[in-house]
Amino acid sequence: MQGPNPSIKHPMPMHKRVGFLKPLVDAENIEIGDFTYYDDPEGPDLFQQKCVLHHYPFIGDKLVIGKFCAIAEGARFIMNGANHAMSGFSTYPFNIFGHGWEDGFDVATWQQEVRGDTIIGNDVWIGMEAVILPGVHIGDGAIIAAKSVVSRHVPPYAIVAGNPSTVVKRRFDDKTIEKLLAIAWWNWPAEKIGRNLNAIRGSDISLLEAAA
Repeated sequence: MQGPNPSIKHPMPMHKRVGFLKPLVDAENIEIGDFTYYDDPEGPDLFQQKCVLHHYPFIGDKLVIGKFCAIAEGARFIMNGANHAMSGFSTYPFNIFGHGWEDGFDVATWQQEVRGDTIIGNDVWIGMEAVILPGVHIGDGAIIAAKSVVSRHVPPYAIVAGNPSTVVKRRFDDKTIEKLLAIAWWNWPAEKIGRNLNAIRGSDISLLEAAA
């Protein structure tokens, strides 16, 4: 069982609101893994414009999203271009309006607010209208509850919720999580994934270990 072609933009012809993002996004500063999809009643084609905000190539930060992620309607990834310099008395970006206000602006005061790449692991579920702030890393298998504001790193297989988001629970015990990360089924060939769907969808780690 090979499963759907990850290069197809709309893998469900009768359900156009769902789309695989890898073939839909062509930005040089965004990387998206196979089978990751976005669900939006207006269609997934505008994911880059609607969901990835303040992302400017000259800054150099990347949005990296792994394989097999599910991203719900209205999720937002706020990138480093949204940051303001905070070392002075005012955070107002006078310099961007020019006409002399750019004189004397120290770029380093803004650069020190850049928090690096935003990295989403594999098999991550991001709920409706969740907001991911710049530089956050979300581990494999995590779940981000709807309307959460994620301002800090999320451990693998954690469930987070709230504003600011906090860890509500871990999906599995530490030993199981360690085994899941070692198995990394999302890196298997599609045919192998298809043959072992019951183990992947199940909750018996021994079956997944046997498949590995």
